[in-house]
Amino acid sequence: MASNADSSASQTGADDVRGELTAQLEDLLNTLSNKFAGVSSEIFAKMDEMSRRLDNLETQLATTQERSKGSS
Repeated sequence: MASNADSSASQTGADDVRGELTAQLEDLLNTLSNKFAGVSSEIFAKMDEMSRRLDNLETQLATTQERSKGSS
């Protein structure tokens, strides 16, 4: 009977360890997911800003070309 109780206690301890490991892995995955989402948002925001700057630059170049054609 003692070996059966030891086996049961050992199984319970292993289940506890698995549960703790699972919880830690879930926390890690949630943290990584949140960081990835934040970095993705920052990248998209910077890409939007670069797009606006390029649009402004194209507009300025077109305006400059129009003026130079008009003065020639």
